[in-house]
Amino acid sequence: MNGFLIAALRAGIAFAVLVGLFGQFVVIPTTAADEVDRFPPYAPFAAPYSAVAIVGVVCVQVALVAVWMLLTMVQRDAIFTPRAFRWVDVIIGASVVATALALGVAGHLTVAEIPSPGDGMDVESALVAATAGVAVGAAFAMLMVVMRSLLRKATSLQSEMAEVV
Repeated sequence: MNGFLIAALRAGIAFAVLVGLFGQFVVIPTTAADEVDRFPPYAPFAAPYSAVAIVGVVCVQVALVAVWMLLTMVQRDAIFTPRAFRWVDVIIGASVVATALALGVAGHLTVAEIPSPGDGMDVESALVAATAGVAVGAAFAMLMVVMRSLLRKATSLQSEMAEVV
């Protein structure tokens, strides 16, 4: 893979991790506090939902670190080794955890009596967003499982070619 492309991807990953850190320490807590100030009955939900959001961002950051490590393996021409499977498994695990969090949020929003200012569209919108997160997360996890099986096949084919040569 082109060295410039790897450097550009790493810069993008580093930027995304930094944005995630900013979100974890500034955006999520501030938004939760602002919502509680705007509508005090949200107070009991602020801390749990903030924690879930922060853990969701951590899942994305863990997956990005795994992608960074896979890029390093590509750069060293060592992607077709058993170590690569560990990093792909980390990505799958992070996506499964994030999907489970979104499923938990969707389930809670479905059954909980959450007060809402006005007509309740904000709770319904959050439910739609959580449900979409579950769908996207599940699709991504399944895609990564397929990619893992393709990596396994490519690794075995490379091993066979190495024996022939």
